[in-house]
Amino acid sequence: MDRAQKEQLVDELGQIFESSGVVVVSHYVGLTVAEMQDLRARARAAGGAVRVAKNRLDKIALDGKPCESIADLLTGMTVLTYSEDPVAAAKVAQDFAKENQKFVILGGAMGENVLDAAGVEAVSKMPSRDELIATIAGMLGAPASNIAGAIGAPASNIASILSTIEDKAAA
Repeated sequence: MDRAQKEQLVDELGQIFESSGVVVVSHYVGLTVAEMQDLRARARAAGGAVRVAKNRLDKIALDGKPCESIADLLTGMTVLTYSEDPVAAAKVAQDFAKENQKFVILGGAMGENVLDAAGVEAVSKMPSRDELIATIAGMLGAPASNIAGAIGAPASNIASILSTIEDKAAA
């Protein structure tokens, strides 16, 4: 890899560290190619991505970024799992770590906040952005349906009373 390619890679990594809602740093020693492809596919499906780069280049890219303090985690064979959604990458990494003992989560960053392995696990248990939006939409729609039901209820009650009176009169 020549100097120009390294500079381009450092720029790409810098964009990842700046624009991602969460970045999870993990060791992946001993994972097969198929297992790494599975991790990449899961991350892609969740709206995230997986990146393997030299730690030295990662540290250069981290210089001056809000999550600069995760540079201490970049030792050995590390992989970055990241996403714009602050929860998606953490969920993917946590689920993958449960199934693969060789994949060890070291920690990560959520904006300026540095996370340890327990912090990544806590973030992974939070609802995702889509789940929160669906919940809020459901909450907003519930009062309207309750009002419609309350308005329609007296009319249906009157109709059932009238049909009961009619039945008694016919008998």
